[in-house]
Amino acid sequence: MKEQATLDITLERSSVQILPQSDMASIRYLFHEMNQQYLDHEPATYYYTVKRVMDVAISALFVILVMSWLMPVIALLIKLSSKGPVFFIQKRTGYMGVEFNCFKFRTMYLNDEADIKQVSINDKRITAIGKFLRITHLDETPQFFNVIIGDMSVIGPRPHMLFHTRNYSEWIPYYNLRHEVKPGMTGMAQIKDYIGEISVERELRKRIQWDIYYMKHRSIRLDINILLSTAGCIFMKAAQLIKGKK
Repeated sequence: MKEQATLDITLERSSVQILPQSDMASIRYLFHEMNQQYLDHEPATYYYTVKRVMDVAISALFVILVMSWLMPVIALLIKLSSKGPVFFIQKRTGYMGVEFNCFKFRTMYLNDEADIKQVSINDKRITAIGKFLRITHLDETPQFFNVIIGDMSVIGPRPHMLFHTRNYSEWIPYYNLRHEVKPGMTGMAQIKDYIGEISVERELRKRIQWDIYYMKHRSIRLDINILLSTAGCIFMKAAQLIKGKK
């Protein structure tokens, strides 16, 4: 599972800030050590079967109990707030590098940069309802359909858009290791608060570090812990949002 390290940093890096050389040296050493210690981790024989059953059960329950009534409401609000489709379908990198269509509720006005430019805080492309959907992560709930059809799992590394996969894989050592498991709706990096826009290179590398950590330690118990932690974070954000409006 090892891949050749490369640090060809001549490629354009979007808006990611570059670290001072001292920090870069530290991070290179970190990834070198990670690669030296990286071993193929084969979970218990029942892991994949149980994980798939959990994925389908959780997704089906959410779709039936929540999205059956919530989706029409969100669709109406999106249509009233701006012109365009209800869903935003974007090509992203999946298991073993295979591309797939990732589903989301549309949160931005139609624009030509949706597939190459990350959304930032106070991004003018975001609609009024889109801001609420992003804060509550409701914009990502259509990805339960991705889970049901098998493109994603509930737990795993977040899938990146193709532009960023090509970019990051050129200058982040061992980046493509994260594609050796199915991408997820949430994962280790997210519960460690690495969410949203990537503006600093160290933050991106830490995300990859946590993705690889998950691959080395993945188990049903870890998946359940990540799921519960994610649910707790979402409820806390929703409570803060409600409290802030009072």
